[in-house]
Amino acid sequence: MQYKNELIKSMDFIADKEDSIFIGQQIVFKGNPMSTTLVNVSKDKMIEVPVFEETQMGLGLGLAIAGAFVISFYPRWDFLLSATNQLVNHVDKFNLMTNKTVGMIIRVGKGADTPLDPGVQHKGNYLQEFKSLCKNINFVDLDNPNKIFQSYKDAYEYKGIHLLVEYPELYSQ
Repeated sequence: MQYKNELIKSMDFIADKEDSIFIGQQIVFKGNPMSTTLVNVSKDKMIEVPVFEETQMGLGLGLAIAGAFVISFYPRWDFLLSATNQLVNHVDKFNLMTNKTVGMIIRVGKGADTPLDPGVQHKGNYLQEFKSLCKNINFVDLDNPNKIFQSYKDAYEYKGIHLLVEYPELYSQ
């Protein structure tokens, strides 16, 4: 469980920061693999949202503009597609439009292929496509547990917008 343990360690590191806030579906009320990485994070630091991905992205940016360091959860790339307008037209371009830097991590999961195939609508990996659309976001492919903690630590310390791609099927390895 090295992969998942590195994610837990990363979330603990960020949760210890006074300015951090976590936002997403099924984070307070567990229901997806990402929520299992928040075992030590105080519920007071979490905002549970309904299924409204675009609003979640805009809310995350708004909180970051107000001074919070935001960690926003999208358990699958396929869900992030619904937030593309906010991500491409506002989050990605915020620094260019304002000459200001905010701190925001977008956690995105690549839908698992095993042990249960969720269907083609839930296992897309759009890393290259989003990289081509968002030139001002730092993308990190967390395909190796050795990348995880340092990537989250750097994202917090250097601020800016970071999209980190996780592989929930590796949580049990």
